[in-house]
Amino acid sequence: RAIAGSVSAGGACGIGVDVSLQLLRIRNLAIIEETELELGSGLNVITGETGAGKSILIAALALVLGGRADAGLVRTGAPRAEVEALFELGDVPALRALLAEHDIEADDELVIRRVLLKSGRSRAYVGGRLTPLHLLRRLARGLVDISSQHEHHTLVDARTHLEHLDAFAHLSSTRQQVSEAHRALQDASVALQHAEDALRARAEREDLLRFQLGELATLDPKAGEVDALERQVQKLRHAAELAEIAGRAERTLYGADNALITGLARVTARLEQAVRHDPLFTELVDRLDSARMEVEEVARDLERYGAELSLEPRVLAEAEERLQAIRRLVRKHGHTINDLIEWGSTARAELAQLSAGEARVESLSTALENARERARVEAFALSQHRHAAAEPLAAAMTAELASLGMGGARVMVDVAPLDGEGGVALDGQRLTARGIDRVEFLIAPNPGEEPRPLARVASGGELSRALLALKRVLSDIGPVGLFVFDEVDTGVGGAVAEVIGQKLAAIARGNQVLCITHSPQVAVYADRHCFVHKIQEGGRTHSRIQRLDEAAHLSEVSRMLGGIQVSEASRAAALQLRTTALAARADPPD
Repeated sequence: RAIAGSVSAGGACGIGVDVSLQLLRIRNLAIIEETELELGSGLNVITGETGAGKSILIAALALVLGGRADAGLVRTGAPRAEVEALFELGDVPALRALLAEHDIEADDELVIRRVLLKSGRSRAYVGGRLTPLHLLRRLARGLVDISSQHEHHTLVDARTHLEHLDAFAHLSSTRQQVSEAHRALQDASVALQHAEDALRARAEREDLLRFQLGELATLDPKAGEVDALERQVQKLRHAAELAEIAGRAERTLYGADNALITGLARVTARLEQAVRHDPLFTELVDRLDSARMEVEEVARDLERYGAELSLEPRVLAEAEERLQAIRRLVRKHGHTINDLIEWGSTARAELAQLSAGEARVESLSTALENARERARVEAFALSQHRHAAAEPLAAAMTAELASLGMGGARVMVDVAPLDGEGGVALDGQRLTARGIDRVEFLIAPNPGEEPRPLARVASGGELSRALLALKRVLSDIGPVGLFVFDEVDTGVGGAVAEVIGQKLAAIARGNQVLCITHSPQVAVYADRHCFVHKIQEGGRTHSRIQRLDEAAHLSEVSRMLGGIQVSEASRAAALQLRTTALAARADPPD
């Protein structure tokens, strides 16, 4: 890199900057093989030839801050591109808290590096730690604000206007509360919906369980009953045969004239006579008496069995029907009757739990109402703040536009209820994480005209000035340390360009500013001026950055005024512009 002194306007710049970009190092990005851009406090201006690589610097900065990775940016012949940014950190509690939350150490300096591979894949490192892009982008919001000529077109997108109004009104905390209330309302609504769906499913389940438990209660099966019923059915199916067998056996033992019991009685009587002659027969008589009594008992059991045995088909049918009913329930709820009985206990417990579902729905309904009330309070408070801030923001932008040569222009900030089908219904309005409002900037470029959307009435130059006016209004509000302006002077020149330079210098009094410009009226306000040019070396095109001292600065402004050939007149004009700029900065307007 070529360094030839520096441009400096004294110590009035950089006051109050808590974050600043110290160094941007680029390797193998487009036509840049390797270069470093050192920035200072105040207004850093970059000028140079068309196609020399000025916009590549902005692309590099956007890339290192989480911008879209485009493999086409990798320099031809190189396997990867790499961009590294060194930031100096001051008193930035929110930024430091975010770093600490993700275990990233940072003292007074923070290094961010992005590597872009030829395949299109990329890696990001913050403080030496591999970092996901979503975190890198969150960090970037507190580090740099990039305004390019392409952002003029985003300014006509009304979706961005709400963000600007909230920044102007310092509503980040209030908006966070609305976002949390919106999330809580969504969660409560979903929880209630699930509970109601579950309750409907429970009702169906409850009906089924009541029916099934009713079946079980009607049968009231007992442990071991299936085996008992199977034995009973088997007996009843052969009842006639069993009755005949039992009757014949009973008669053989007891009921016939020649029954066994009669023969035993006769034998016993004869043995009793023998006892008189031999006591040994006493024992035999006792044993025969026992046998006779046992035979009598068996005969009576057989008689009773036959008497109790039912021969009616109805009894068999009832037993078979109950057995089949129990078997069906067993198959439905298990493998054995014990499984069926256990299922009954479980089902009764489940039924008791299902009955508590209505209480949960009532509890969640109350929670939903509480969440809705919280969202209502937070959202309407945010909306009131926005309505209150709309007129001051419009007035501030109108005043800035007047100083930028649009004295007849009038800005209006329209805050209206959200329309469409998105969000959550809330008191007839739609609530999103951003609140219940939509915001649109309207402009009347000339007196007597009604304010209309920027997209319909603003030219490219007017959009450039509207963007600069907005950033000038917001520059003293947000935590951003570096404001980047990429050719925001597009479409303007002369006196208006000079005023743009004054505005950029005003922003730079409390912030670090990097500006790429083709306007000499802007360049003369630089605290530090860098010149970008191309060279041919080894058959390849290379981009070089040269930091200009005061003399080189005036030469470059002369070139910008007069073209390729620098004349004495252009040198004098450059010196006059520079002198005027330094005087204006020494005694800035209120």
